[in-house]
Amino acid sequence: MSKEITIAAQNLSIGYPLTRGKRKVVHASLDLRLHAGEVTCLLGLNGCGKSTLLKTLCGFQKPLGGEILLKGRPLSSYSRGELSTLVGVVLTEKTSAGGISVYELVSLGRYPHTDFFGQLKEKDHSVIAQSLDAVGIIDKADRYIAELSDGERQKAFIAKALAQECPIIILDEPTAFLDVSSKIETMQLLGNLAHNQGKSILLSTHDLDLALRTSDLIWLLNSQDPLTCGSPQELIADGAFERYFNLKINPQGSIYSSLK
Repeated sequence: MSKEITIAAQNLSIGYPLTRGKRKVVHASLDLRLHAGEVTCLLGLNGCGKSTLLKTLCGFQKPLGGEILLKGRPLSSYSRGELSTLVGVVLTEKTSAGGISVYELVSLGRYPHTDFFGQLKEKDHSVIAQSLDAVGIIDKADRYIAELSDGERQKAFIAKALAQECPIIILDEPTAFLDVSSKIETMQLLGNLAHNQGKSILLSTHDLDLALRTSDLIWLLNSQDPLTCGSPQELIADGAFERYFNLKINPQGSIYSSLK
């Protein structure tokens, strides 16, 4: 049975406007599909447009051309409030949220569901607790964000996205500042959220080996070629990684020869 398509793009052009009506096209003619219940990893070298693509798909940045459908409806037709109930975003940038507690941070994810004054009701507190429990830091609820390790802090921001109760979570380099064990734990957490809760998880990463081991689908992006999509096994068999990154990968999904 085919899985629900939550985000679809056809003939998509991404980039940003310049002065005097000019614009910088980073990529054109992109066709892609994001499915419910899957972890999709966006792989590419620095400067290839990964962040630009993610920001365009979640509505932070307008496309230069083409069409994006979110749950079968044009992305441009959604209000900001409607988008916040469908897409949760976890960015790479270090934040200044260290002065608030973990619970307070996660509670911010409930704002799309609260009244004008942002008052939390019993259901909101229940969802916050469930989100903290899902990422394994409910015991850190009263701690300040500044007191957490990098791995725990990343879990707190993922819990905030979960508290939005949105079907799609988009993450920009979620393992960038983490040690090896925290990287593995974070990817396992995202896999559990996709497979057990039916979430669409899309994340960018530089960690090819981790992506091969944990993703259901991989999007390959570089500066010259069109976007290539497929399962890790399909892309290995097709030789896509060798073409994109000059890497050799064995059939078990491990890198056995680095850059040529």
